[in-house]
Amino acid sequence: MRGLGVRGRAALKAGSSALAGLAALGLFVTACATGGTGARDEGPAGSDAVAKGSIKPVVSGSPSRTPERVDAVGIVKGDPSVSAAVKRDLKPCVADEYPVDVSYGNLTGGPANDIVINVMTCADAVGVGSYVYREENGRYQNVFKAEEPPVYAEIDRGDLVITQQLYAKGDPVSYPSSEEVITYGWSVTRFVERSRIHNDYSNAVGGSNSPAPDAN
Repeated sequence: MRGLGVRGRAALKAGSSALAGLAALGLFVTACATGGTGARDEGPAGSDAVAKGSIKPVVSGSPSRTPERVDAVGIVKGDPSVSAAVKRDLKPCVADEYPVDVSYGNLTGGPANDIVINVMTCADAVGVGSYVYREENGRYQNVFKAEEPPVYAEIDRGDLVITQQLYAKGDPVSYPSSEEVITYGWSVTRFVERSRIHNDYSNAVGGSNSPAPDAN
């Protein structure tokens, strides 16, 4: 999975089988964002980075209408709740291609698709910020954020799933000591936690000597 290290991608297959089963049953709303990639439930699929404005959404599920293109980079940079560090580091990787994934889906029960935006690093696609936006009166309002890297947000059958890797002192970036997979559901005006899976990993396996990413 993009946004997470080597161990995190393997863990979502082996250590989080319950979530994987749900994902296998879920419907897909697939779209490419301003700099988006990856394949996931109700999420984007494409190359490592997509030029700004080249979104080609394909819809299956609810809401039924085709998602409108959004300026994901503009939304994040214009959001006062996004940390200054994320905004500062959100730059094109190549030309006008940004390290941003965008997913469209029905998370809050509104008439329009909600938008999940994941901001990553250019070098290794580590997730540094995940945000959910709900359309209200023609504007996108931030209703959720997570900014402790590596972090990645997905839509799974109408729920918001946040995967976050946790590092102990000395852990290389590819091999965190543990991971949490948290599922949130929408309740009236906010997201509430519904379930949490914690995975502890062996330190016997090797990895690179890259240091763990710092929180924003």
